[in-house]
Parts: sequence; structure tokens; C-alpha cells
Amino acid sequence: MTMQMDRRALLAMGGFGVAGLLLPGGAAVAQALLGMTGFTHNVASGEPAADSVLLWTRFKPKSGGDARLRAEVSESPAFTRIVSGGEVVTGAWRDHTAKISVAGLASDRWYWFRFVGPDGSVSPVGRTRTLPVGKVARFNIGVFSCSNLGFGEFNAYGHAAARDDLDLWLHMGDYIYEYGRGGYDAGGALAEKLLPAHECVALADYRMRYAAYRLDPQLQALHARAPMIVSTDDHEMANDTWEGGAQNHQPDEGLWANRKAAAMQAWHEWLPVSEAPWAAYRIGDLATYFRTDTRGLARSRPHEWGDIMRGPDRDKALADFRNGEWQEDAATMMGSAQEQWLYQAMAANKAAWTLLGVGTNTGHVFMPEEAVNWVAPDAPAIYHAGVKAGVAATKAGLPYNLDAWSGYPKARSRLFKAAQAATADMIVLTGDSHNAWAFDLPEGGKPAGVEFGGHSVSSPGYEAVVKAKDPRDVAREVVAASPELKWMDASNRGYMHLTLTPATATNTWVFMESVAKAGLGIKPAHSMTVRKGRRVLEAA
Repeated sequence: MTMQMDRRALLAMGGFGVAGLLLPGGAAVAQALLGMTGFTHNVASGEPAADSVLLWTRFKPKSGGDARLRAEVSESPAFTRIVSGGEVVTGAWRDHTAKISVAGLASDRWYWFRFVGPDGSVSPVGRTRTLPVGKVARFNIGVFSCSNLGFGEFNAYGHAAARDDLDLWLHMGDYIYEYGRGGYDAGGALAEKLLPAHECVALADYRMRYAAYRLDPQLQALHARAPMIVSTDDHEMANDTWEGGAQNHQPDEGLWANRKAAAMQAWHEWLPVSEAPWAAYRIGDLATYFRTDTRGLARSRPHEWGDIMRGPDRDKALADFRNGEWQEDAATMMGSAQEQWLYQAMAANKAAWTLLGVGTNTGHVFMPEEAVNWVAPDAPAIYHAGVKAGVAATKAGLPYNLDAWSGYPKARSRLFKAAQAATADMIVLTGDSHNAWAFDLPEGGKPAGVEFGGHSVSSPGYEAVVKAKDPRDVAREVVAASPELKWMDASNRGYMHLTLTPATATNTWVFMESVAKAGLGIKPAHSMTVRKGRRVLEAA
């Protein structure tokens, strides 16, 4: 790894890595982070195709000015023969990050890549691969979401990076969190890692937050191991993002359009992603993965229970909402242009599996009445209010998470009907919730597909709220109350491993022993399978 840094700053950081961010003197550490030169954040790759891939790095010269980098791609880690590459110029206008798409590659092959700086310095070596064409017997994907640096170690990243049997990474969003220290991360043991210490609002804030996250050695190892296809959820911008705002954006924080533009600029700078808002990735005849945007691009404003149930007659308010606003045809998660693209692409897909990546759960979840007893008496009032609202909604026949697809039933129905019309074997992959889920997805009494919902890398789940009941009992009772839900886990962190064959798709939820400290230990996993043509879940 090539990096140049003032010796005193290096000592203050405790060496290159996130451990130094735990030391006192946050301002000094931030200045040291900003002052790093050379190849500061390893390498990454993404946007794989059958003959091309996008490569990423960050290089800041001592002068702080522009730099011309050369990318080199080889069929071996020794770089005895360069088979592709190119040059790219970077500078302060894009926070010294660099991306280049390299083409002319062979399909279904692993490659190694690196960058060479204008001073002759060489970046760390990364490994990437192209997607297959034609018949594919097996393909393995690691799926991640909700990585909160303040709440725990990124052990899920490290565990996946240490494996030799995974071909591709998908990140379903919440790659970073925008909150400042003492906000959502107030209970997080590692919150002092967060830079800047305040909430991200401006471009400089989001850039520094990515810089802090991308120093994590386990995240660096993941990016250097295989290509990643990255989606946004909400925390790349602000909590509960929609087209015109966000729950965590206030009037005194400036125009939402400016904040969203800043957040997305930093996202495009710091991740190996293209400029396309949505895209399809063909994995031979085995699967097509559809990357979508279901948050900031065109999502309608979500409803909130506090607004719905405001007034003297809560039951009437819920019934009116259920029969009225909830059924609004114009409500959308993706917008009409993206919907049209997706439905046409699904209909044209000839691969065995249709993989759909969206931010939030598409399956409905209901809250059992006894849930009001799950929250400890001394828990914050917001926890009690949330559970009570969920129970009241369930009694009215409404799923409780209006921020997910459950808040947009007509849009959900359009999606499921499109899958049925295409006779697609649809597998929906989601994140956002921090918990693990497995749903059957019916439409009109017939199967439309299944959903594998991913648990978080480090963000807390049900166990952070429901402390008066065993999370295993919570999971069983939520499943019993939710007809579409076939299994869930309410207390573990980790990632999903999806194995595709022409006959079956098997998803394994990998559970880390802990995120309290760095380590690759795991607990017993859980797996579920869907067979080609069946479109319903079975035990693996």
C-alpha cells in the first residue's frame, strides 16, 4: 500500500486504519485524514459486464493538485502481462477519487488490477471478475446492507472477503449513515469513529464520512476481493428519503435539493458505480440482476402513523386511511419511467432467474397484539409509541411499515403483476430493516415470487427495541401474525449468501458471533430455497 503522511499525524492515528479514529482529538484526526496523500483508500471494482468492469481508487498528490493515473489489468497477480487498462485524471473537484471502465476482457474470468501514480507509486492490487455468458451451472453472491460504523465492527465484510466461493457482492444500501455522534448512534460503542462528528449535510461532510468508512480494513478487503454492485437506500442521503425531502432533513439545514445533490455526488465519487440511475446485469443464462432506485429519485412521500392517527377517533382514522389514501394509484416507489423500464426488461429477460434489488421489504409484516408487552417499561417513549401504532394498524388490517413497499400497495401490486405477466421466477433482494426475512410474495392469490430480506452488517435490529422478550419468540410471533412471512431472525448481524443454479436458488443468512469487536466467528446459519417454476419458499 502506498501512502504518504506526516509522521506525527501517522502516530496520532495509531497507524493506517480506523483504530486511530478512536483516539481523542477528533479535529486533529480529521485534519490528518484530510492530509493523507498517495493511494489513500485501497482499490475497488464494480459495474461488471461480460467484457468490462469499472475500477476505482483514490490518489492525492503531495501538491494537492490534479493527478494522471494509469490503470493496469492482468490475468495474474504478478502482472506479467497487461491485458487492459487506461488513463484517468483526478483532482480536488472529485475529492481525488478516480474511476475508469476497462473493456476488451474475456467473460467469466478473474482479473487482477492496480493503479500507477504520476510519481511511479503503485496502489494495492485488487481482484475483480467479468460476468459469464451462455450456460452457467452455478453462481454465488454475497449480499450486504446497513453498515453503521458507530454501532459495530464490519465483521460481515471481513468474513465474506476471506471466502473463496463468492463471485460478486451486492450492497442494498445504507452503505453509510448520515447522523452525527450522539444521534442515532448514541448507544453505539464505536461512535467515535464517525467523522465528521456532526451530521452530514454539505458535500464536505459526506466526503469525510465516506473517507472515514473506507479506511475500515475489512471493508477495504471486501472491495479488493470482488466487484460490487451498489444501490442506495436512504441513509446515503438522510433517513426516510423521498423525492422531495426526508424525515431527517429540517428547514434549517438548507434546501433538500442541495443536500441530496451533495450526498449523491459523494456517493458517485467514493463508490465503484456508474452514472446510470438503474441498470441490468446479465449472469449468462442463469440470472439477470436489476439494480433499482426506490428512495431519492422518484419515491412518493411516505405516510406516517402519527399523522394518520391524529384526532379523537383513531379507529375511524385508520379505516379511512386503509380505504382511501393507502390505495392511491399515483403513489410510487420508483417513478413511472423506472417502472416502465423494469417491467419491459423483466418481460424480455430470458435468464432462469429474475433478481430484483430494492431498498426496502416488499413483503407485508404485521404486529401481533401482544407486542405491546415486548418493550421494556423504561424504554424510550418512541419505542412504545411505534409498537402501539403497529398493533393498531394490524387490527385495522394494515401492515405496519409504511416506509417500505407496504406503504405503497398499488405500486407493489403493479410490480408483482408485471412479474406474473413475464412468467418470471422473481427473487427480490432487500435490506433496510436490519433484520432477516423470508417472504412468499402472492398477487391475486397466485405466487409472484419470493423475497430474501437481508439483516444488517452492524446496525441494530429488533433486539435494540424489544428487550423484554426473547428475540426468538418475537420472530415466531411476528411470523405467525404475517401470512406472507415464512421466517425471520430478530437479533443477528451478518450478510446473505445467495447460491443460484438452473434448478434452485438457495439463500443462506450468515450470522456473525458479534460486532462488538473485530472477529470472523459465526453462529449457525439459516437457509431457505426456491425451486425453478415454483415461486414459493421451502426449507433448504
